Amino acid sequence: MKPTYEPNSKLDLSFTRIVNVPRALVWRAWTEPELLKPWFCPLPWKTIDCEIDLRPGGMFRTTMQSPEGVEFPNAGCYLDVAPLERLIWTNALLPGYRPSKPTATCGDNDTEFMFTAMIELADATQGCRYTATVIHADEAGCEKHAAMGFEGGWGTALDQLVAMIQQGL
Repeated sequence: MKPTYEPNSKLDLSFTRIVNVPRALVWRAWTEPELLKPWFCPLPWKTIDCEIDLRPGGMFRTTMQSPEGVEFPNAGCYLDVAPLERLIWTNALLPGYRPSKPTATCGDNDTEFMFTAMIELADATQGCRYTATVIHADEAGCEKHAAMGFEGGWGTALDQLVAMIQQGL
């Protein structure tokens, strides 16, 4: 089944970069918990726990830790898994497609919002074409996420992922 996503500039945040690492290693970094934890959130924040059940309806759970040591669990559900090409998950559903409730993002109760995230990978002449897109339920959620520094934060995490791969995973 082909995805039917249509971009909406009022509800979506997205960026594309070419990174000088193999697509297969980027995929591993997104799909293996022990490889995801070192890079998934911008330092000095940490991802201290991760659970991945890599199938539609499966769990994608992380626990982030602030520099002050406060923990923020996040649970979601994979919607689509196309090996080496695409991951789609949402925090609007829990595993098994059970509806979820919004939770505070990174410890800020004013940043509760539901979203669906897509990571798309393709081969590029210089490595891998990487596209991250986050689809929001409403403009307010999109604006909150943009104000949190979506591109900067997700871009920094991508830089950390690339550095980890270049250092030999």
